[in-house]
Amino acid sequence: MPALSRILQRLSLGAAVAVLVAYGADFVSVRVRVRHPTTVDPFETLTAPRLLAIPEKGNKTEYEIDVDNPVQTVTCVHSLFPQAGYSPCWQVKRALHQPIPM
Repeated sequence: MPALSRILQRLSLGAAVAVLVAYGADFVSVRVRVRHPTTVDPFETLTAPRLLAIPEKGNKTEYEIDVDNPVQTVTCVHSLFPQAGYSPCWQVKRALHQPIPM
């Protein structure tokens, strides 16, 4: 049992180090792209219609575009982890076109 415990301890330590290294590399990558502008900008602004999901009787849902605020605009960063206060674009693109439940 002590050998198994030691192996699990080393695996968890290795995983934690790998995540920290990945975050550090991601952080440096975004900072370098911000400081030295190229054609690949690390930030992107996405726009999509704001769709509301309104529940009705009989387990039906009506979808309607928000009248007060029909378009939503979100700024995101091209990275693996959230950086500079912005969510990663891969995460924003998933959630941007989801209807907002009422």
